[in-house]
Amino acid sequence: MTIPLPSRAVPTVLLVLVIACAGGEGEAPPPEAPPDAPDRLTAVEIEQGLGPIRDLQLADVDAELAALGETAFTTKCSACHRIDSRFVAPALGDVLARRRPEFVMNMILNADEMVRRHPAVRELLAEFYTPMPTQVRDPEEARAILEFLRSVQTASLSPGEPTGDR
Repeated sequence: MTIPLPSRAVPTVLLVLVIACAGGEGEAPPPEAPPDAPDRLTAVEIEQGLGPIRDLQLADVDAELAALGETAFTTKCSACHRIDSRFVAPALGDVLARRRPEFVMNMILNADEMVRRHPAVRELLAEFYTPMPTQVRDPEEARAILEFLRSVQTASLSPGEPTGDR
């Protein structure tokens, strides 16, 4: 048994099929890489990260500043980061053996852009699946967190290992 279609339905169905199946000339070209693509980063941006912090001059660890940083870390970072173990995000106890202090501060201050553009951060995103939000906007607070990480880093290193003051 066949069900008759209204006379207007057949042309409409044909038109929809033609539009849906059309290809070739009507296809949009593939999108170009955005102007802020990772391959357009400078060597300094690759090494020190994307953000306002450049060429830090660090002295010995400031215990008072590190204590402020520990409080900020506990409040703003510990939901995802641990010092000695992987959690939602990478462990940070050895971050300064892997990254420059400027990179760490720029990641804290400018996480959105770092996640979007920096190839090393994009690799971490592929591994951990959770983009880091920017929660700190004050460079002094970011510096305090860095000092806390430096104090933990320094305490956990054996003699002769790098301290991240490069």
